[in-house]
Amino acid sequence: MKLRNALGAAVGTVGTLSLANRLLQSRAGEFEPFLRGDRGTYRWRGFDVAYTEAGDPGDPDLVLLHGINAAASNHEFHAVFDHLAEEYHVLAPDLPGFGHTDRPPLLYSASLMTTFVRDFLADESEDATVVASSLTGAYAAMAAREVDVAELVLVCPTDSSMGGRSVPRRSLVRAPVVGQAIYNLIGSKASIRHFHADHGYYDTDNLTDEVVDYEWTSAHQPGARFAPASFISGFLDPEEDLGDVLAALDVPITLVWGEDADITPLADGRVLADEADATLVVFGDSLLLPHVEHPGEFVDVVRGETVTVDVE
Repeated sequence: MKLRNALGAAVGTVGTLSLANRLLQSRAGEFEPFLRGDRGTYRWRGFDVAYTEAGDPGDPDLVLLHGINAAASNHEFHAVFDHLAEEYHVLAPDLPGFGHTDRPPLLYSASLMTTFVRDFLADESEDATVVASSLTGAYAAMAAREVDVAELVLVCPTDSSMGGRSVPRRSLVRAPVVGQAIYNLIGSKASIRHFHADHGYYDTDNLTDEVVDYEWTSAHQPGARFAPASFISGFLDPEEDLGDVLAALDVPITLVWGEDADITPLADGRVLADEADATLVVFGDSLLLPHVEHPGEFVDVVRGETVTVDVE
């Protein structure tokens, strides 16, 4: 009788979780691109990769590559996208498994992401300035060994996010019912706000309800958990050392760092800048998102004007 009761309780719990998962997904509603611009599709290895494009195609190419998190997409560049399009031909893709790009149940990896960045740059741009955030900065650096780029502007780049790979953790989040429920907690509005308050935004007054709502909606699209499952289990961390990769590049490199960043502290930026002989631009009152909280100054950095921030 006790076993029967336990089994009944387990079935009931799974049924409740399944219903809750379906209800959350149904509440997500319409999911329209956040950035204003022309929508494009890049067909890549079975993926329909969505990107937003703006600016004069005759201007120099600028590719914006968003960072990795549970609700990641090209919306990360909403504060600078329009301004950069005044002088550049801007392309901002959603990485495979994120945003409006296809999200099939693959075992996402750093090599897949790096190969995508390389191919997108080679096929959709020419000698582009590449702006890449956080972990994607490592993908951009590795891709720059194989495709011509004019410059790398990397925002708090890193080659390590979760401290080692875990197959059980990845499998748990990928699980159909329980994994979806766990991911729904990670992608809840409370978790999104906590993430940004903890290490995203220096001043959470800069975090709008519109951004939180968009990130929540993005996190509740079909298949949304699969790429983040690889992220939180360490499988999106590249095996190569970022400092070694940057040091070997014959490309101008600018590292942009939030002075108060803790996940990727400024001390890491100083080491990388020394190893790569790169320019280090430090933003005060900033954590991981200086391009969001200080958009005007960040646009100046991309343009090569650094008079309003600390340069080392």
